[in-house]
Amino acid sequence: MAINLQKGQRINLAKSDGSKLQNVCVGINWGAIEKKGFFGLSKSKEAVDLDGSCALYNDNKQLVDVVYFRNLISKDRAVKHSGDDLTGDLNGNDGLDNEVITLNFAGLQSDISYAAFVLNSFRGHDFANIPFASIRIYEGTPSRVTEVFATYDIANGPGFAGHVSMVMGVFYKKNGEWKFNAIGEPTKDTNLEQTVATVSQNYL
Repeated sequence: MAINLQKGQRINLAKSDGSKLQNVCVGINWGAIEKKGFFGLSKSKEAVDLDGSCALYNDNKQLVDVVYFRNLISKDRAVKHSGDDLTGDLNGNDGLDNEVITLNFAGLQSDISYAAFVLNSFRGHDFANIPFASIRIYEGTPSRVTEVFATYDIANGPGFAGHVSMVMGVFYKKNGEWKFNAIGEPTKDTNLEQTVATVSQNYL
């Protein structure tokens, strides 16, 4: 049963059967922008480069590692990025995530207490102009969805218009248990470094 969170909601990730959540994925799906030619007769596609990233912080809220398109695996190998998609879907929505970041909680080094996921539009395309841009945060693997925790409709969400960066959500450890804060907030940042700094200041 899917838990479709609203922004700002928090959930405990301990399962009803007493077992602990092991693996989560953040999947991002989007399309290239369709450009019309003279008189609207010919069309071309403008590539869109969205970048999902994960910032890891220790117990003291100090930044330890960032997994992104130039650093695909965390130092402890618990966070892995599927690789950089530079274009988006060129032939319409194929229903598949263009980028997926996987997080294995058991593999995180012991002092990691926060895993924050952010999204940036690398070339500065306004979120509102990117076809079917959406995010889903779920339990499972890149090829298997077990339970969805949160979904964000970026393309149609009025709050995302005029922005190129956002904070998706933060997994955090409290009393030895992992919980999830569904943030889903756009920021005024223009790149990953700025967005990570915003997370450090406002969302831990």
